Amino acid sequence: MIACIEGKLAGLAENACVILTSGGVGYEVNLSAPTFSRLPAQGGETRFFTATVVREDSLELFGFESWDERQVFLVLISIARVGPRTAMSILSVFSPDDLRRLIAADDVLALTRVSGIGKKTGQQIFLDLKYKLKGEASAVATGYAAKPDGVLSDTVAGLINLGYDEEQAVNTVKRVLDKEKDLDVSGALRAALKTLARSRA
Repeated sequence: MIACIEGKLAGLAENACVILTSGGVGYEVNLSAPTFSRLPAQGGETRFFTATVVREDSLELFGFESWDERQVFLVLISIARVGPRTAMSILSVFSPDDLRRLIAADDVLALTRVSGIGKKTGQQIFLDLKYKLKGEASAVATGYAAKPDGVLSDTVAGLINLGYDEEQAVNTVKRVLDKEKDLDVSGALRAALKTLARSRA
């Protein structure tokens, strides 16, 4: 799976761009509206975290400015009735932390602001999303929203990928960042792993 891509902006399409890598291969990458609006001028260097979606008749790349946004995209497409296009439409309206906040606020109808999502479908997506992001939403509800650079959410995502429980990951990273507020993701992840190892000892 292609998880990251870097190169020059070679062309634009509707909500997508073509990235020419140093190896001379051009990849079409689908983007959310906010990410598309922040693309550099043609020929400029850019980089995205990516998710590969494979279907019977296609293979598509979706690009994200942060690992957190990529992970939330994967959560969204794991929900029934949410394909990659719908997931990108949701991320065009709500950032990952916006989604966590609306879950924490129990704003069931918020997703109806997304074009193409009606009340019934929005409620169903919301309920699934609430279950899948419950630990992260509780972090926002208790005042521990992700730092602007995504350290909290990216570190939590890293722990979850290593097999830790979401709620345990959120609580551990919150404690780590309370003690050392200036840690980057790699530093926070190391500190969180040490904390978890001590708790098991």
